[in-house]
Amino acid sequence: MMTSRSNVPPESGTDDARSADTERAETDRKRALENARRNVSSTLDRDSGTEIPSLKLAKEYLSLGGHRRPMIDDNITDVRQWVEDPPEAERFWKERVETLSKDKRKQVEDFLPTINTP
Repeated sequence: MMTSRSNVPPESGTDDARSADTERAETDRKRALENARRNVSSTLDRDSGTEIPSLKLAKEYLSLGGHRRPMIDDNITDVRQWVEDPPEAERFWKERVETLSKDKRKQVEDFLPTINTP
């Protein structure tokens, strides 16, 4: 006995429709996971042995004794400074970080220890 699939979508609300939605969702999830793995792999291959510029800037600022700390809430970053930076760190921040575009500056800020980091 040969069964064939109909090209007519199942009626909404039926078990067949729910099954089709589940199969489609599972296929979409698998495709998204494969794409994510591929992106991570290509990024790791491309960046192996190198640091991204924003991480490098954050590390350099901290190595100069910088004290700024981001507070991140609902993906909104607000950088606070309770302790004054040493002159070298303050100069570095003003010349190398504050001059960046808003998006690039946020990337640097995201690499700083947050106010919740001990």
